[in-house]
Amino acid sequence: MKRITVGVVGAGRIGKLHINNIKNMPHVRLKTVSDIYAEGLKDWFMTSGAEKLTEDYRELVNDPEIDAVFICTSTDTHVEIILEAANAGKHIFCEKPISFSEEETLKAYEAVQKAGIKFQVGFNRRYDRNFYKVKQLVEEKIIGDLHVLKITSRDPNPPSLDYVSRSGGIFMDMTIHDFDMARYISGSEVEEVYAQGATLIDPKIGELGDVDTAIITLKFANGAMGVIDNSRQAVYGYDQRLEAFGSKGSAQVNNETESRVDLLSKNGVTGDNPLYFFLERYNDAFIREVEEFLDAIMYNKEIRTTFKDGIMAQRIAQAAKESLESRRPASVEILD
Repeated sequence: MKRITVGVVGAGRIGKLHINNIKNMPHVRLKTVSDIYAEGLKDWFMTSGAEKLTEDYRELVNDPEIDAVFICTSTDTHVEIILEAANAGKHIFCEKPISFSEEETLKAYEAVQKAGIKFQVGFNRRYDRNFYKVKQLVEEKIIGDLHVLKITSRDPNPPSLDYVSRSGGIFMDMTIHDFDMARYISGSEVEEVYAQGATLIDPKIGELGDVDTAIITLKFANGAMGVIDNSRQAVYGYDQRLEAFGSKGSAQVNNETESRVDLLSKNGVTGDNPLYFFLERYNDAFIREVEEFLDAIMYNKEIRTTFKDGIMAQRIAQAAKESLESRRPASVEILD
């Protein structure tokens, strides 16, 4: 079997997750990892499975042996790296969001289109087996015509204030996954968004111009409606639930827990809390999304999660922010 040589830009939390998964894939050669803090990563690098560690991502982008680049850096660096990697003819896997700017994102989109390379956005939840099953049930109309899609997404703890200040806001950082899931599960574009938000967990988040609790309603082009609720702090764990309600029934996804055992006694009924965070909840999905990306490169297959998906999720996030600020519904421009 042909081996694909890859490089990873960014060795933070999400970069290390991908690196740890990639190093266990037999048909992949993990050649280079770049990170601006490479000097402090030398001990970790010894067990990373990579051949080389550098501070300069251009060493990776300009390496003729490298077929694909994984971009796992902060959002404000994505477009610059995309442009250089596309120009070098590398296939690209990029974590979400692509950027905070419509203009910059479209510039990167044009470069990728011109280069004719494979490009996948890191919307890992599409590759979760439970959500994929609901997608199939909706597509096959097992639940009839979709009427309401409800998504609950709540983190166990809020991120650091430093992270919040450069995250692009809750809609661009957190809800963007839910916006993508809404399009993916429904099979329809979002035409209109109405968002309400509040700072109920940490007033310092509000001082940074963001909210930590939000409810967003969606109007789909196919006539269905959607509701997303977000919180930066669910004290019981990572709360990830979804329901697709239709004319013939409902399909529901509940939380993943350490076990499915309930303890029944005279003191009550108890069970395990939801898995703690996304690393535990979605690791199988992270593996599948990378395997599918690499498979598309090896066998020239279509990418399931495209640049367009990244653009549309970003546009919905921007519309949600506009709605929150104006206190009115905001329309979403559909990409042709």
